[in-house]
Amino acid sequence: MNKIFLFIATILLFAGCKQSFLDTQNLTQKSSDNFPGTAVEADQAVTGIYAILPTGFSGLASPLLISEILSDDRFGGGGQNDRDPQAIEFFRVKVPNEFSTTWASCYKGIFRANTLIASINKPKWDTSAQRQKIYGEASFLRGYYYFELARLFGQVPLVIDPAPANNPKASADSLFAQIGQDLKNAIDSLPATPISTGWKAANMGRATKWAAEGIMARAFLFYTGYYQKTEMPLSGGGTISKDKVIAWVDDCVANSGAALVPDFRNMWPYALKDSTHYGYAKANGLQWVMDAGNTESIFEIVFCGLTGSNWGTDNVYNNTVDLFCGHRDPTAQHLPFGHGWGFAPVNPNFYNSWPSGDLRKQGSVWNVDDASEGTDTYLFGADMQWQETKLLGKKYIPVNIQTPAGVQGYGMKYYGAKNDMQLWNTQNIVLLRLADVLLMGAELGSPKAQQYMDQVRARVQLPSVPVTLENIKNERHWELAFEGIRYFDLLRWYGKAAGAEIKKNESNATIYNMTVATSLEAAPGGVFSDIDKRVNDTGGFLMIPDDQIQLSNGKLVQNPGWVNSSETMY
Repeated sequence: MNKIFLFIATILLFAGCKQSFLDTQNLTQKSSDNFPGTAVEADQAVTGIYAILPTGFSGLASPLLISEILSDDRFGGGGQNDRDPQAIEFFRVKVPNEFSTTWASCYKGIFRANTLIASINKPKWDTSAQRQKIYGEASFLRGYYYFELARLFGQVPLVIDPAPANNPKASADSLFAQIGQDLKNAIDSLPATPISTGWKAANMGRATKWAAEGIMARAFLFYTGYYQKTEMPLSGGGTISKDKVIAWVDDCVANSGAALVPDFRNMWPYALKDSTHYGYAKANGLQWVMDAGNTESIFEIVFCGLTGSNWGTDNVYNNTVDLFCGHRDPTAQHLPFGHGWGFAPVNPNFYNSWPSGDLRKQGSVWNVDDASEGTDTYLFGADMQWQETKLLGKKYIPVNIQTPAGVQGYGMKYYGAKNDMQLWNTQNIVLLRLADVLLMGAELGSPKAQQYMDQVRARVQLPSVPVTLENIKNERHWELAFEGIRYFDLLRWYGKAAGAEIKKNESNATIYNMTVATSLEAAPGGVFSDIDKRVNDTGGFLMIPDDQIQLSNGKLVQNPGWVNSSETMY
């Protein structure tokens, strides 16, 4: 699905209708009784499942942005009154329904997948391969949404039927058994078509066999790491072993067609050829490969510029993670990095610990005090910036170019975005790329582990190092920084003790609240001092939205550590 086709994903796929008691078939409206009836309609239905990714994971509802703030790599930031990200930074919430959109979006996607899977034999399929592909995509997406819920909220209700249900929490074993089954079904059902630039241009954002293999490895590592297991169960019976996951990873690497982008920095829009006013990109001869050209990307969320101009509805088709992470200077549009809300500033402790010889450091972090960046003037303390560090992530940030009409977001030129800094960010969010798969293969113990590790390091001109867990941890940290992966890596490596690791790595970091130097330790109420206890008490999982507890009439119980509001409100 390309950026244009994404816009049709709002079709009302599962609308109900009124019928008289004599009717046996509604001939004027679509319902679950007659939709999908054709292969085309089945494709529309699966597009509706995909549509949750850009529309439901917008802004601070994005698992990427939530997990980045929870991690030891970044802080909450924003303005003085942006209490939501600042509360998340200290593992608290501003309001009891802080994560309601994220939760509801996942279940909306699951409901749509359940409906399609239950109706998979209704359409008149031209070929069995056509049916298998749609079934594989729906299965993958259901597994993916459940995986997001499982690593964000821990144990959640398991519903695999479209009929209304009020289920209690499922066990972690049952939940991951379903995730594993869905992903295996996707692996077995989706065609083994290699990824190419041409394929991506026509199928941008679609799930593949390779995406299912890679996400399976991620789910297996999380489940076996956090829950201290050796195998992952399957809901259909049997288990998934480490050797089987390694075989899938090796298959993905060997046969997917995905290839590392030769220059790590060319994966990100700041390397756009139009960024002639960006000194760093010009000095290093960088050129963004753009969305379809990024064959390292195996699965991504697709955004587009084909929207109206209404914030609150149309913005969900744009990359608002970029917007939220832009710098707060509202006085002008700058080059190359644009205005935004100042969320998720980079932890200076992480930046200072990152080896300077690693080109990914400057390729991932905008240090506004580094003259070699060659950027426009940065306004320190702009718009009441809070938890400022003068270090911003470069991977997901507004990128502007010079046009005859002035400084504008590149999305206006390339994707027809609106002339509105809140609506012109069209960068896709990469959810899985080959470098991650290679490092997961190394960590799992593939026979090609050393080769996989060497490939990732050679790309950034670094020498080979032994494949030890400590080296893999470092490599994942530097390679995948600011991509929504670090926090979940900490959870699976350290379990409930992840909070102690976060506290250690964030302690004594200098931040600026409206230009005044301070630290997290000085936050009101001492909320940083017990962050290790907060993560331990909650298991590292988020608060279930209070509205969901109420809707269940108490059948759904709150996660540990989030029961006493006096401990959670910030």
